Amino acid sequence: MFFNPFAILLFLLLFLGLIFLFALVHVGLMTIAFEKIGFGPGQVFFFLLASLIGSGMNIPVKRIRHQADSFPDQVTLWGIKYRIPTGISHQTVIAVNVGGALIPMAVSIYLMFKWQLFFQPLLGILAVSAITYHLARPIPGLGIALPLFIPPLLAALVSLLISTTDLSPVIAYISGTIGTLVGADILHYKDIGQLNTPVASIGGAGTFDGIFLTGIIAVLLA
Repeated sequence: MFFNPFAILLFLLLFLGLIFLFALVHVGLMTIAFEKIGFGPGQVFFFLLASLIGSGMNIPVKRIRHQADSFPDQVTLWGIKYRIPTGISHQTVIAVNVGGALIPMAVSIYLMFKWQLFFQPLLGILAVSAITYHLARPIPGLGIALPLFIPPLLAALVSLLISTTDLSPVIAYISGTIGTLVGADILHYKDIGQLNTPVASIGGAGTFDGIFLTGIIAVLLA
């Protein structure tokens, strides 16, 4: 399933922000930050660009029935407009978002084995999951949503409390991405049937922007 979950203005702002970050990479700020977790400048830009493009790619894994047969074209939440896919009725397609779930999860697992970090990231994931679970809100027609700056700021804070070493950026990234996926999306699975939304995407729409920013802000702050 391919659809852009964002209003075109937000997508363009994210893309322009990515271009700005690419400039920062060559200035040196982003290079220093991401070298701490083991990525070079080219890898950073490719990974973030792949995440942004992958935000429009969803892999369906299950379908459940619901009663609504019509949905709004878009939902506004915390001042951000999200587009709702049309053409699906009487069912909710549960999908996994490529850019907001699969790519960050793969990078997180890679970093855990690369740096042989398991216990501290697990503590961070548990902390972020618990807090994001209580902050995330089921939004009818959209899915599960979370304020976009909560995951990166929370992940950075948790990582600094857990670790005082140079590996705190690694812990921040892993805690923020997996913790948000678990707390905001997976633990709210039981609420999906009552949302009357055409697509409930794990790592998509209401949580993608927070996960995307986690890959940038948490590492910089840590």
